[in-house]
Amino acid sequence: MAKQRRRPVRRRDRKGGPTSGRRKPCPYCRDKVDQVDYKDISSLRRFVSDRGKIRSRRITGACRRHQSQVARAVKRARELALLPYVAEGGSDHRERGGRSDRDRDR
Repeated sequence: MAKQRRRPVRRRDRKGGPTSGRRKPCPYCRDKVDQVDYKDISSLRRFVSDRGKIRSRRITGACRRHQSQVARAVKRARELALLPYVAEGGSDHRERGGRSDRDRDR
């Protein structure tokens, strides 16, 4: 009879350390807010990165329900020009693989 091999059990390595085990509480559930308001720009700015992207639940700590409301509110605020679509400031196209100065001569 052939000997059966046991596969090693693969577990995900824990990144972080002792503090990474607990999730952040949802800021809206903690304050018992039912609906996310698109006019509340100061609270919505916490959910938008410096480049203008909506941050994920993993980063913000929002629950599934409120994260979808935040995404909808950010999109609505962008449409009404309360929030910018992209980051403000100079163009960084040279850093991210744009044309260099020597290519502009041609």
